[in-house]
Amino acid sequence: MAFKLRLEFPGAIYHAVNRGNDRRWMFADARTKTAFEACLFEACKRCQWLLHAFVVMSNHHHLVIETPQGNLVAGMQWLQSTFANRFNRLRKERGHLFQSRYKALLVEAGDALGQICHYVHPNPVRAGILPVTNLPEHRWSSAWYLARPAKRPQFLRVEAALTATGGLPDSRAGWNCYADYLRWQAAEGPAGKNSACVAMSRGWAIGSEEFKQALLRDPALATEVRAWPEGGAAEVRSMRWETALAAAHSHLPPELPRVGHKSAPWKVAVARHMKETTDAPNQWLAIHLDMGSAAYVSKHIGLSRQSCDSAVNQYLEHLAEVKGKACTFRTAPVCSGSKG
Repeated sequence: MAFKLRLEFPGAIYHAVNRGNDRRWMFADARTKTAFEACLFEACKRCQWLLHAFVVMSNHHHLVIETPQGNLVAGMQWLQSTFANRFNRLRKERGHLFQSRYKALLVEAGDALGQICHYVHPNPVRAGILPVTNLPEHRWSSAWYLARPAKRPQFLRVEAALTATGGLPDSRAGWNCYADYLRWQAAEGPAGKNSACVAMSRGWAIGSEEFKQALLRDPALATEVRAWPEGGAAEVRSMRWETALAAAHSHLPPELPRVGHKSAPWKVAVARHMKETTDAPNQWLAIHLDMGSAAYVSKHIGLSRQSCDSAVNQYLEHLAEVKGKACTFRTAPVCSGSKG
């Protein structure tokens, strides 16, 4: 299967994750973890990345990377291939080190970026590697560098995590408060093992609905849902349908009540319009138009076509302006697709 697209643009932030091939423990010892950290730091220098958070575990890594030059793909290719070559040369091994492809979720600057940092830092606690009280002592993590500013590389930025924790200062008092906050997060907060934690490494983007809608205004992404794997593609499709439905509603008479029986002519007209201009399924339309069931939507769309229902046709005339334009976004592209 061909690789799907990565969305890249200057200033994009990503939560990047990858595992060892077949979940192999490629970072099993301290020397290997240190070697990967060194390689990561080289990649940040080469690509001019900003590193907001990272942690190296036994069989996977988490990176929170900002790409001022929009070069995630090139940088990750260099990082993973270079480390794999060095690892294999040292161990006198051959073959793939990482699983086939890394995961990269786009992250909104601000609170969402801070939450991702909070999620990344307690990984050793969630994995049972060390107790929550010793979390800042995990050597291969940005949490370790937090209280050691003299050892921080220039591209390692701790501001996002501190700012998202009530605007803590980058000082000993701030580091201690953040350490306490991470202990709470690991024990019972959103960065623990609840559903909010799981969402930090799934889907396609992390942030507000406005942030995701802005990304969807890129025509390349709007027409290429496969740019995002698994659940991310489903979320992209749903957001496209919601945008199209909102556009349809905006072209109906303003005095029209937005409630009514399941087969109200305006509902049938909107459902028919959506079926002709989008790939929204009947079940989705049934839920969002309060039309009962998928079968009911299909039945009344069919009846309106057969009988040339005048009331339905009247509303379809209002929707003629948006026919064929429901999934076209009005702003210029903000990013471009790349493979990797």
